[in-house]
Amino acid sequence: MPLDKGKAPFTLPKLPYAEDALAPVISAKTISFHYGKHHKAYVDKLNELIEGTPYASETLEEIIKKSAKDEKAKAIFNNAAQAWNHDFYWHSMTAKGGTPSGKIKKALEDSFGGLEEFQKAFKAAAVGQFGSGWAWLVAKDGKLAIQTTSNADTPLAHGGKALLVADVWEHAYYLDYQNRRPDHVQAWLEKLANWSFAEENLG
Repeated sequence: MPLDKGKAPFTLPKLPYAEDALAPVISAKTISFHYGKHHKAYVDKLNELIEGTPYASETLEEIIKKSAKDEKAKAIFNNAAQAWNHDFYWHSMTAKGGTPSGKIKKALEDSFGGLEEFQKAFKAAAVGQFGSGWAWLVAKDGKLAIQTTSNADTPLAHGGKALLVADVWEHAYYLDYQNRRPDHVQAWLEKLANWSFAEENLG
C-alpha cells in the first residue's frame, strides 16, 4: 500500500506521476489545484487539529477509524479521511489506463458479469452521488461491490476494503468538464482506472 503509514506530523505524499501525466482526461491545471491546494490543505489542517491531542501519536488510518466514532472529532475525521482518500485516489489512476487482467478481471466477471457491466454500474453510482463524494470499488463478503460515500466519508472508517476510487467532488473535474460529471466519469473509467492498483488491494 502506497499510503502514509507514519505518524504525525503528516506530509503531503508525492504524486505517483507528473502533474500533466493524466491529460487530456485530467489536465495539469486541475491536478495542480486539486493536489497542490485541496489535498495539501487537508494534510496541513489535520496536523494543526491533532497537535497536542492523543490523535497525534496515531497513524493516519488509526486516526480515521477512531475519529469516525468520536462526535467531538468531526473536523479531525474530515481532514484525516480526505487526506487518505486523496492519496488513494491518486494511486487509483494511471496514465497507462488499460483493461483489467488476472484476478481482478475474474472478480469483476464473477461480481458484475464483466468489465462493461461494471463500468455501467459504476458510472451510474458515481453520477448519481448527490453533491460531493466518492465512488468506490470495494471487496465485500468475498465479492466486489460498488459503494458511494458523501463528503469525506470512506470505507476505511467502516471496516471496508477499498480497491479503487473515483473522486466526484466538483473540484476534481470542473475546470475540465464544468458540470459534465458523466463525461468525466466515463473518461476516467476508460482511460485512467488503475487496475494493477485494484488487484494489489484485492490481495
